[in-house]
Amino acid sequence: MKYWWIGKITKFVLFVIAMVALFGFAVMQLWNWLIPEIFQGPTVTYWQAMGLLLLSHILVRGWHGGSGMGWKSHRWKHRMEEKLAAMTPEEREKFKEEWRRRCGHYPGDEKKES
Repeated sequence: MKYWWIGKITKFVLFVIAMVALFGFAVMQLWNWLIPEIFQGPTVTYWQAMGLLLLSHILVRGWHGGSGMGWKSHRWKHRMEEKLAAMTPEEREKFKEEWRRRCGHYPGDEKKES
């Protein structure tokens, strides 16, 4: 039997560990370079920087994995489509114009241009 895939998996795992370690080191260096000078805050150790990375991940993305919001984005999209469907054509166009005014574009505009 060929066991070449074990070597590939091992290399991938080692690469991921190295990248996480490097990212933690970069966070530590940036924190210690910026925070004490700008905000007179404390310096952090490597493990504190890794803890900050984990904490920021939990606060920003939550415990779930995947691509950000997951099912919530589908629910938001479904609710928005329901609201738009319940509007009259004049209300819908007014809504889209307000969206364009505030955001610079409307999400459906890209599909029409292509």
